[in-house]
Amino acid sequence: MDIEPSLVGSAERFKLDHELELHEFEDKFVIKSLQSPNQGFWISRRDGNINFLDDETCSGSPSRTSTIYGVVGTIRLVVGTYVVVITSCKEVGSFLGYPVYRVMSMRVLACNDALKFSTGQEKKDEAYFMTLLNIVESTPGLYYSYETDITLNLQRRNKLVEGWMSKPLWKQADPRYVWNRHLSEELIECKLDRFIVPIIQGSFQVAELKLKDSHAMVTLVSRRCNRRLGTRMWRRGANLEGDAANFIETEQLLETEGFRSSFLQVRGSIPLLWEQIVDLSYKPHLSVIKHEQTPLVVERHFSDLSQRYGEIIAIDLTEKHGEEGQLSAAYAAEMKNVPNVRYVPFDFHGHCKDSNFDNLEILYDQISEDAEKQRYFLIDREGNVQEEQRGVIRSNCVDSLDRTNVTQCYLAQKALNLQLQRIGVLSPSECISMFDEEYGKYRALWAEQGDEISLEYTGTHALKGDIVRYGKQTIFGMIKDGMSALSRYYLNNFHDGIRQDALDLISGHYTVNRNSLSPIGQNGFDPFSPLQHNLNAVSGNTLCLTSTNTSIEYDTFLPVTSALIIGGLTATTLTVQQVGRNVHQYVSTAICAGITAGVMAILKANGRQFCSRPRLCGLL
Repeated sequence: MDIEPSLVGSAERFKLDHELELHEFEDKFVIKSLQSPNQGFWISRRDGNINFLDDETCSGSPSRTSTIYGVVGTIRLVVGTYVVVITSCKEVGSFLGYPVYRVMSMRVLACNDALKFSTGQEKKDEAYFMTLLNIVESTPGLYYSYETDITLNLQRRNKLVEGWMSKPLWKQADPRYVWNRHLSEELIECKLDRFIVPIIQGSFQVAELKLKDSHAMVTLVSRRCNRRLGTRMWRRGANLEGDAANFIETEQLLETEGFRSSFLQVRGSIPLLWEQIVDLSYKPHLSVIKHEQTPLVVERHFSDLSQRYGEIIAIDLTEKHGEEGQLSAAYAAEMKNVPNVRYVPFDFHGHCKDSNFDNLEILYDQISEDAEKQRYFLIDREGNVQEEQRGVIRSNCVDSLDRTNVTQCYLAQKALNLQLQRIGVLSPSECISMFDEEYGKYRALWAEQGDEISLEYTGTHALKGDIVRYGKQTIFGMIKDGMSALSRYYLNNFHDGIRQDALDLISGHYTVNRNSLSPIGQNGFDPFSPLQHNLNAVSGNTLCLTSTNTSIEYDTFLPVTSALIIGGLTATTLTVQQVGRNVHQYVSTAICAGITAGVMAILKANGRQFCSRPRLCGLL
């Protein structure tokens, strides 16, 4: 197995145990290493306190024993403490020679025996939080390794000091890309380094390509930032610190002929203060918030990017008309005041309408000189650095998903051709698209990655996925996109509010204060009021549960109104058919139509109140 020459040292590489045993006793959970039986800890089911193993810990017979594959972390709620463990995983490839696994299933262990002595309100609040943890169990796109940190890209890894790899994995990791960073805090305090697994959320795809006489391994790793984690409609734009929603670093790693090369791109929501609140309409109103701190938000965002990546090319793929155009114009205006960042507006829908996706060449022609100066990272067979990537391209559309996927795939393909030509696998006149079968595998990597990232942000597969996969829009792809669009509408309106709460809870953006927790519905914060009125209310991390007293409970009333509308339309249709036979049916038809129209008007007027909405944190 190859080891990065720059990281070789006298210290032994830190590894986690890859199989653990869970013993369930009446009063405690015991977690032991199968590789090192003396290594482990136990958690009281009464108070959730963590203790090291001793001779008496495992005395007696557990009610159940099972194998688990890692401890995701712990979280303390109103009354109990809960432990999240990995119950199944799947090896999906390797990162620089070390196996990478995908989390297939998780389980929440409840240490909440004290719940029986709690008040009714505490039980009610705890039940809501437990519902959120059940949502966490099915979180998609989680990846980890027992033997190496996968949060750092190849270029950053190469700059690590000697001996760094002997540190516990959680110390090696970039905390902004560790999905379970908040959940690991108590394990870190207890110094349980052997059981702390840094997990990324994003995508991990691998393909082996045969290009002429060479074999090339292409690995695509996308790392989702945890600083503004959220769902599509409830996490837009940036917060006051400049952290953008749906911010993702994507690394395309190439290994061939003893060389290793990496190409980085990033994506993220437009880093302004803006919102798009669901209200049952198919395309909710988009609003740019005018705020005195907006210039600082933009400056902080790009300053952070420049410090980490170097020179920045910001590609804006949004439309230039309508509300989307107003957002783009506001972004362009702010970018005039940001030094050392090249802003490139490109109306993707305008240039690539009627499936003319070859018109992305127009975009590349605009940025090719600067993009090729940024280069890529390259290490030769002896471990010597031949090239360093000096900057990064930041792409966005409105969701930073569908148009962004297509564009990033196109740019990554350009970089891959340059890398393969530099190494000598391809001649200067050759490119990967000349090899049909291998090109198909490569495009499939990007299509699968786009689907995973979209699932994490919207709950559905990416739109325009067939463009990435096949280079053109297909009939099947249009049908699939239509179904995904309808699914997004449903999830955005009726499911994402509670999913946002689950993300805020496990990421630490909302923390439960046991000493001053107000009952659900008592703090008066309204996520539907204009964002500028809520800026001061979301400055802290510990908030009470959002008010629901002044709004309609959507989960109770929506089925009723839906039934009334469907019933009214059905009755109206039936009575219209009878009008010719019986004049008195005119009255019945008018009544049914009037009731239906009235219910629909009420539903439209109060659309926001019928939607699923977050109850824990504000929009920032």
